[in-house]
Amino acid sequence: MPKQQTDHLFQLIKSLSKSEKRNFKLFVNRLRSGEGTKFLQLFELLEKQEEYDEKALLEKARGIKPQQLSNLKGHLYRQLLRSLRLKNAAADAEISIRELMDHARVLYNKSLYQQALKILGKAKQKAAHQRKTILHMEIVEFEKIIEMQYINRSLESRADELNSESDELVRHIASAQQYSNLALKLYSLYLKIGSARNKRDMLMVSSFFNSNFNPPADINQCDFYERLHIYQAYVWYYYIIQDFVRCYKYAVRWVELFRERQGMISFQTDMYLNGMNNLLGALHMLRYHTKFEEELQNLEALRHDASIPFNDNNLMLYDMVVYTHRINHHFLEGTFSDGLYLVDEINRFISNYYRKLDKHRILVFYYKMASLYFGSGHFRQALRYVNDVLNYRDISIRGDIHSFARLLNLVTHFELGNDELVEYQVRSTYRFLSKMDNLQEVQRYILDFLRRLGRIDPDELPREFMRLRDKLVTLESNPFEKRAFLYLDIISWLESKIQGRPVQDIIHEKALKERQAARV
Repeated sequence: MPKQQTDHLFQLIKSLSKSEKRNFKLFVNRLRSGEGTKFLQLFELLEKQEEYDEKALLEKARGIKPQQLSNLKGHLYRQLLRSLRLKNAAADAEISIRELMDHARVLYNKSLYQQALKILGKAKQKAAHQRKTILHMEIVEFEKIIEMQYINRSLESRADELNSESDELVRHIASAQQYSNLALKLYSLYLKIGSARNKRDMLMVSSFFNSNFNPPADINQCDFYERLHIYQAYVWYYYIIQDFVRCYKYAVRWVELFRERQGMISFQTDMYLNGMNNLLGALHMLRYHTKFEEELQNLEALRHDASIPFNDNNLMLYDMVVYTHRINHHFLEGTFSDGLYLVDEINRFISNYYRKLDKHRILVFYYKMASLYFGSGHFRQALRYVNDVLNYRDISIRGDIHSFARLLNLVTHFELGNDELVEYQVRSTYRFLSKMDNLQEVQRYILDFLRRLGRIDPDELPREFMRLRDKLVTLESNPFEKRAFLYLDIISWLESKIQGRPVQDIIHEKALKERQAARV
C-alpha cells in the first residue's frame, strides 16, 4: 500500500493542477515584499519534491532559516487557499454564495445597509435555488441584524416575513440534521462490522435504527435535504441487514430525488455519485443484470455532461464509483478474464490519488482485484493482492474484508498446490475469525474441509467437493450466512472443481440463465 504523506502543505501543493499553479504564481506577483519572495521560493522547492523532505528543503532554501520555516509554511498554506478560493468562486455554488455574504458584511461594516441588503437578497435567491438551507438561514439571520439597524416604514411586515422564513428554515434544518446524523452513524457501523453477522447484530442494528429514526408524518412536506438524508439512512440500514430489495427501493428514490430537480446533480454532484454507487451496489447484490447495465451506462455518460463541475473531489469520486462497478459488472457476468484490463487502470487511479483516498477504499479495490485474478485463474497474481489486504494491520476498518481475504488466501493456496501452507494457515484463520466474532457456518465448513485436505485420497476429492457444495447450498438462503457468498462465490468454485472447468465459465453460465429467466 502506498506511503501516506502527513505534511498538509505538501499534500495541498501536490494536489494542484497546472492551471492552479499558474494562477497562484500570478496571484503572488501582487506581493512585492521579501516575505512574498520567500514563500514563493518555498512553494517552488516543495513543488519539485517527490516526497516531503524538510532537511533537503532547508539546504536549498536561500535566506530561509529553520526557525522561520513553520510560520512561512503556514503563510504559504493560507495564500494557496486564498488563491484557490478566488479561482473556484465562479464554479462552486457555495463559495459564490459565501462571497456575496462576505461582500455584504464589508458593506454593513461601512454602514451601507441598503447595499448590504441588496447583495444579501441575491445571495438568498441563490441559496434557495440551490437548496443550501443552512446558508439560507445564515443570510436570514444577517438580514435581521441589518433590519434592526436600518429602521423604515415597512419594518413590521418585514419582521413578520423574516421571522416566518426563519422558523420554517429552522424546522427543516433540525429535521435534516437528525436524519443526517443517523445516516452517518449507520455508515460508521457498516465500516466497523460490514453486514449483520448474526441475530445479535441484527437486533442491535434494528434497535439502534428504530430508536433513532422518527419518520416524518408526510414526506411530501420535507425539503430536498430532509428527503436525501432519510433515503441515505434507509439505504445503509437495509444494506447492513442485507435486505437488498428495500435497499434498492430507497437507493432509487435517492437518485430520482436528484434527477427530478433540475440543477441539483450539478450543485451536489458528490451526493448524487454516492447515490449511484449505492444503487449499483444494490443491483449487483440482487443480480439485476439489465438494470445494472442501464444504470452503469447512465453513470458513464455523466462524465460527458458539460453541466457537471468535475473538480478534483468529484473526479476522484466519479472514477472510484465507475471502477468499482465496472469490476462488479465482470463479477456479475462471470467475465473475469475480460475485466483484467481494469487492474492497471485501478492501480494508476490509486497511485494518482493515494494521498487522498482513505484506507477503506484502497482495501476494497485490492480485494476486488484479487477476486478478479482468482476468477480468471491467475492465482499467483490473486495472491499478491490478497496479501496487500492481509498486510494491512488495522482490522478496525472493514473487518469483514479482512476475514474473507483470509478465506480467499486459503483457497488460492489450495489452487497453487501449497497444501502444507494451507494446513498451517487454517489454524491461524480459525483464530482470527473467532477473535473477530466472524466465524459462521459457511466459514466453518470451508475451514474444516481445507484442514482435512492432506488426509483425503485424490480419488475421493470430487466426492468431497460435492459433499461440501451440498452443505453450503443449504446455507445459501440463510439470512446470516448468505453474506459469505456475496464476498466469495465458493459454490461456483466447488462446482468448477467437480466439473473440471474454469470457475468463470460456471458463473457466466449462471448469469446467462438468470438473464433468460428475467425475460420469461
